[in-house]
Amino acid sequence: MGIVAGLDSSSESTRIVVCDADTGAVIRQGYAPHPVEKGPEVDPQAWLMSLGEAAGNGLLEGVQAIGVAAQQNGLVPLDAEGAPVRPALVGNDKRAQSAAADLVDALGGRMAWAQAVGSVPQAQHPVTKMRWLARAEAANAARIVEVMTPHDWLAWQLLGRPARRTTDRGGASATGYWSAASGAYRSDLVELALGHQVRLPEVLGPSGTAGFTPEGLLISAGTGETMAAAFGLGVGVGDAVVSLGASGSVFAVHEEALADPTGTITSLADATGRHLPVVHTTNAVRVLRGAAEMLGTDLAGLSELALASSPGAYGMVMLPYLEGERTPHLPHTAGSLHGMRRESMKPEHVARAAVEGMLCGLADALDVLRGRGVAVRRVFLLGAAAELGVVQAAAPGLFGAQVVVPQPAEYAALGAARQAAWAWQVAHGTAVDGGGGYPEPPQWPAAASQVFEAGEELPVWQAVRQQFTAVRDEVHPGAFQREG
Repeated sequence: MGIVAGLDSSSESTRIVVCDADTGAVIRQGYAPHPVEKGPEVDPQAWLMSLGEAAGNGLLEGVQAIGVAAQQNGLVPLDAEGAPVRPALVGNDKRAQSAAADLVDALGGRMAWAQAVGSVPQAQHPVTKMRWLARAEAANAARIVEVMTPHDWLAWQLLGRPARRTTDRGGASATGYWSAASGAYRSDLVELALGHQVRLPEVLGPSGTAGFTPEGLLISAGTGETMAAAFGLGVGVGDAVVSLGASGSVFAVHEEALADPTGTITSLADATGRHLPVVHTTNAVRVLRGAAEMLGTDLAGLSELALASSPGAYGMVMLPYLEGERTPHLPHTAGSLHGMRRESMKPEHVARAAVEGMLCGLADALDVLRGRGVAVRRVFLLGAAAELGVVQAAAPGLFGAQVVVPQPAEYAALGAARQAAWAWQVAHGTAVDGGGGYPEPPQWPAAASQVFEAGEELPVWQAVRQQFTAVRDEVHPGAFQREG
């Protein structure tokens, strides 16, 4: 067909890739930072300014369709004229933690929320931000006539602010007032949070079109960053993705929505018509950075030290709950190091215990998904720490699956571009029927990657995992049995 573009408006920057629509080959790229955010609020116009800068110098020349991905936990509150009532609320706004607890109680508990929308309110959810606005800024809350997420708002601006407002399943599923299981809004939850009803965007299907610009440029449905990255990576059923940031997230592609009464699983929709159940951990790379600082080195040095030890860290186990933990639910606990003996108190063994503790904590999150019937045959490992030799050596055995470390790339922007190509094909009748009348997305090549297997060492790693589990259960008995 031609050329498409995908843009990713993250919390820090705008990244754009321009791709060949048939092959997915990247033709050119653009980048621009966002202004430094002061707290969990930002003027959405800053996103547009960054977009314009990233698209400068004719970057979008010849492009026929654009997909928009953006941070999925933002709330853009608009008045009757479509102008922002106040700056957008983004990220994990800790001011809203009490509002989250209020909402849980108001609906009758965690199970009620899980059954209603597939997730339990947390500080980051837009529905919780609504509740906070109603409590903290009643005058502003009363002026809100409609709400959008960042990718909805950006697509709407690109289209010239038409009467039609749209979103997609992925973005809608992260709001806390749309159910991936039923495919419908729960407008009663909006009223519960904000105190009155508001206009909500039309939810488009995965290959839907938000509209066309006056120049004929197609704007696809768009989606959240997580969903776009999964689509850009090309993950499918049987694949899980472990993202190594300061905190961690584990999600997998699944055919059904999952309702989890404990709130451990957040049931999101993906960008293809399937689902993305997600489990979050509070601690991931912060564990490695803390250990590295304690040992007077950096992440690369920590990896070298750990490789000088052996699986099991000479009998030491680190419970990596440095900032409390979400999975298991231990919000007020702290990390701890167990099994110390005089002969084991060496830098290399402490380094190894930190790496294994972090990975075992993420393996616990994977097991939450497996326990609900989610197949995990491959694990895609993302983040700078995925490049560490000790992580690559230990992860396959501790995760109990093949580990794929993709080459660094702009996967969220690539997923948005792939969605744009899909929407263009459907709009012009050239999409391939995948059976049952369902159009197939364009078959772009899988991400270039390295593959790691546990091989003959699997029993050794299983023993390491069992040792971690035994210590965890002794120190925090029943941590994974919390209900309601």
